[in-house]
Amino acid sequence: EERLGVAASIFEATSGITATGSTNLLNIEAWPKALLLWRATTQWLGGLGILVIFVALMSYLGMGAKSLFRNESSFQTGEVSVSRIKDTASVILRIYLVITFVCCMGLWAMGMTFFDAFAHTLTTVSTGGFSPKQDSIAYYSSWGNGWLIELWLSLFMIICSISFLVWVVLMKKRWKRLKLEEEGKYFVIGCLVVTILIFVESVMVGGDDLLLTLRRAWFNTVSMASTTGYATYDYTQWPAFAPILLMLGMMLGGCSGSTTGGFKMSRLVVTLRVMKHEVVRAFRPNKVDRIQVNGNRLSTESQVQIVTFLVLFALLFVFSVLVVTVLETYNGIDIDSAFGMVIATLCNGGPGVGSVGPMNSFAHLEPWTKIFLSFVMILGRLELYTVLVLFVPSLWKRY
Repeated sequence: EERLGVAASIFEATSGITATGSTNLLNIEAWPKALLLWRATTQWLGGLGILVIFVALMSYLGMGAKSLFRNESSFQTGEVSVSRIKDTASVILRIYLVITFVCCMGLWAMGMTFFDAFAHTLTTVSTGGFSPKQDSIAYYSSWGNGWLIELWLSLFMIICSISFLVWVVLMKKRWKRLKLEEEGKYFVIGCLVVTILIFVESVMVGGDDLLLTLRRAWFNTVSMASTTGYATYDYTQWPAFAPILLMLGMMLGGCSGSTTGGFKMSRLVVTLRVMKHEVVRAFRPNKVDRIQVNGNRLSTESQVQIVTFLVLFALLFVFSVLVVTVLETYNGIDIDSAFGMVIATLCNGGPGVGSVGPMNSFAHLEPWTKIFLSFVMILGRLELYTVLVLFVPSLWKRY
């Protein structure tokens, strides 16, 4: 009978509440259904539920909800005033519940048992990726309608990778605001481009049926880019180009204000535009550019904060890889696995590459490695600043 130690239990619980999806369990289906359901529920709560309820509570108590909204969920606070954060949180929660209901009913109608449909729904809308099946979604791939289940899940992974404020403005029929949405458009285009690249490369090296290859490329791309972490195929078996693209997609993540992890598409857009602006300004110092994202003009301070976040993200990534390699010295960990487990945890993605690939677990790691990676998951979920500020004594009295 499989048992989890203290470190493994902390790791599994943290992976659930941060909607990461990395697991210690070696035989998932051997565990009681009650525990598997709770495991899925923690991801649903961690994905958005706890954040929305907490934001609404902080707004009611007047305890810096606007700051919390910005730092924990990357919402564009220019669109939501302090006085309306609680109402907006309530609307987002209702949208979250509706998406959960529709996704669950669809999976149930496609032949899943209600338990499996409900458990997979909780971990799909939270882009968490815990599955009650040992083979994850690959368990259903051989079904006659397996392709439909995968398509349905990928649709909801995309829906929940786009900022929930987009769905809020859609409910209010503010179509003009929708036209200004850039993040969601770039995210979907990015998924399509990566899918095509992986498909073309897989076809060039030969292998499976064309439609099956395309199906696997699409689902695994969306799953990794949305930081959900479901798997229908061991992508480490593809040529190295494919796993690298998938890991980069996981690092980038979805849109700000969504349930995804990662760096976020909006930050990438801003960083690229700032870089372009600085290159142009080196030759044309008097040229003035207005940097905008989703129709919102960004101040110089905001631009600096985003670029600083990128630098901090990169430094923490390198530091975490070094720590993991030291902690796993006696296990002889390879560099691919070290990079894979840090990407998977810091970006809240779930599986990595090497010894922590989609068909493996994190069970073989040392207890202290699991504790450290649990902290890394929390850092990734709360987007660095919220946790790191606890280590700045000068700010303790102020807040």
